[in-house]
Amino acid sequence: AHRVTSQGLSPGPVSDAGWNAAAFDGLQLIKAKLGAETALVQTRSPADFEDSFRDFAARGFDLIFAHGYEYTDSAIDVARYFPHTYFVVSSGSAASTNVASLTFKIDDAAYVEGVIAGGVSKSGVAGAIGGIELPSIKITFDGFKRGFLSVQPAGRLLISYTGKFDDVGAAKEAALAQISQGADVLIHDADAAGLGVFQAASQAHVYAFGTIRNQNDIAPDVILASAVTSTAKAFLKIATEVKEHNFHPGMLEFGMGDGMVKVVLNPKLQSRVPAAILERAHNAELAFH
Repeated sequence: AHRVTSQGLSPGPVSDAGWNAAAFDGLQLIKAKLGAETALVQTRSPADFEDSFRDFAARGFDLIFAHGYEYTDSAIDVARYFPHTYFVVSSGSAASTNVASLTFKIDDAAYVEGVIAGGVSKSGVAGAIGGIELPSIKITFDGFKRGFLSVQPAGRLLISYTGKFDDVGAAKEAALAQISQGADVLIHDADAAGLGVFQAASQAHVYAFGTIRNQNDIAPDVILASAVTSTAKAFLKIATEVKEHNFHPGMLEFGMGDGMVKVVLNPKLQSRVPAAILERAHNAELAFH
């Protein structure tokens, strides 16, 4: 069999319980299922991007995952010099003959979360806390807002960006500020800093929603559901296609219909959601299939 080696670049620590951890999960799955040699490096700044790409491509890695849209330009530039290496950029904005962009339609899952939020909110005000204002995060919050307003047409969504993905304190303060403005349901797309949103929700006794990974167990008394992307399954699918010589780069998009995006309810709090809203959320999920 063709030897497959996979390498990953991530913008932050794999201990974040979110975005970067999902990439680590993917490499571990590839290693377990395909027996591939894998490696992971955390890049510190944009200056590291091209050096890291060149280093791993020169070492003969067949497949390089770059876990973040910010890697797109560097991947396109370096890939020209390494035509036998495939580069896959998570949330990327471009593709070429050996560069693919991998996108998950998490906004569909966020819509379903918004429906649930609209069904439990007493104030008609929801809050969203993001790290850096990236296109993928804005799309996620837009999905949540549309779901929320489908249940509460007169509702409002407050949105705050802290400018960082690792500042738990800033995310907590932003969440508490939204709660003081009436928000009684919160969603985050702030990666490791999302913990601060859950802390604020626990402190103020309001509900929250997880993203990217199943985060229900992080704060099981306040998290109603998590919008989960199966990053590991997508990474494995791509690596398997590379191994079998039938991978076709391009703008790759996975969603609920592929089983790569889903909403996982927290069974501990499911009884807090009206049955009619659970049915409405389920119907919304089916519509995205």
